[in-house]
Amino acid sequence: MLNKKLLDILVCPKCKGSLKLTASTDGLVCEACRLEYPIREDIPVMLIDEAKSLETPPS
Repeated sequence: MLNKKLLDILVCPKCKGSLKLTASTDGLVCEACRLEYPIREDIPVMLIDEAKSLETPPS
């Protein structure tokens, strides 16, 4: 589990906005950028290239 103090100081590397822990606690979400940064072995991977887009593709 991610330390609460660490979660409080982490920001999105793209926009410097706040992050929220996902419900499954395996990622951090930036609502402004619509990106999810993975957490691997309790370590947040804060690389823009590793982030997953939360945008839904057009139908």
